[in-house]
Order: sequence, then C-alpha cells, then structure tokens
Amino acid sequence: VHGSPNSKRVIQAGDLVKIDTGAYFDGYHGDSCVSLCVGEGATEEAQTLCRVAQESLMQGLRQIKAGNTLLDIAGAVQDHVEAHGFAVVEDYTGHGVGRNLHEEPSVFNFRTRDLPNMKLRPGMTLAVEPILNAGSKACRTLKDRWTVVTVDGSWSAQWEHTIAVTSDGCEILTDRDF
Repeated sequence: VHGSPNSKRVIQAGDLVKIDTGAYFDGYHGDSCVSLCVGEGATEEAQTLCRVAQESLMQGLRQIKAGNTLLDIAGAVQDHVEAHGFAVVEDYTGHGVGRNLHEEPSVFNFRTRDLPNMKLRPGMTLAVEPILNAGSKACRTLKDRWTVVTVDGSWSAQWEHTIAVTSDGCEILTDRDF
C-alpha cells in the first residue's frame, strides 16, 4: 500500500510496483502515482487491479467540474472499484495541494458522512488518489511507521493525478503518457 525503496528487495518480472512521486516548482507542489506490473508473469488479478485503479481515478476525474461535490468524486470511484470486486482503502485519502503538499480538503474515495459535501470551485487544486486492495480494505502500518501493507496479504494498487478544477471539468496537471 505504501513504502520506501529498499535495496534488499530486487524488483522482478511479475511484481506489482507503485511509483509515487512529487514535484515542487515555483512554490507549488504536485503529486502523482502509478502502479505497474513489471515485465511478464504478473497475475491476471494484479493486472486487473492495476487497470481498475487507473479507471477508478479517471471515473472520479470525470465528476470534477465547478458545482459538483467531493461526494460526486467519492461515489464514482467507489462504485467503479466495487463493481470489479475490489475494496477501496479507507485509511488514506486524496487532498488539496498547492503551496503545501497536503492541504484541505480531504478527497475521499468512498462515501462517508465524515466528508463535507463541499462544492468544487474553479481554481481549486486537488490530488485525487484512489488506493484499491484485491482483498480486504484493511491495512496495517509496520514498525518503521511508514510502510503500510494489506492485512490479508493481497495486492494493492494506486493511481493519482493532481488536477485543477475548471468551470466545465478539470485540467490534469500531472498528465503523462503510458
């Protein structure tokens, strides 16, 4: 779910790897993440999880425009993830992003009463970042207080973009080609 590069662990064909990066330019932050299956040998489940994670991000982004709400994003992500039999990790959310890497508001990937039904306004910048597990949504943090793994040992995948809300949609500020 979350971790740091480790010189003891060699990435091999068939692995599922999450690459989460940030940028800082002229006083502003950006946040972006992809999950990729490495080479040949990745299981069908891992490949599907990666695809659905990317699709769920795009489903959430399709809901972004001035006047829509954070719950519109959360519902679109959750519905897509659950329709494919996966679980949304509820321990982590997207966030506002700008002069600080993590700002208000929280951008949930699931429906919750904890999320104020904030309306989106042009100029808001958000990091939308669904995290999916192939099994249970439950996670645990290891002793290093940084690495997070699934409780049941299942695969996890995440995709993320930093976006700017516009009057009729959003501009993806971390767009890339894969």
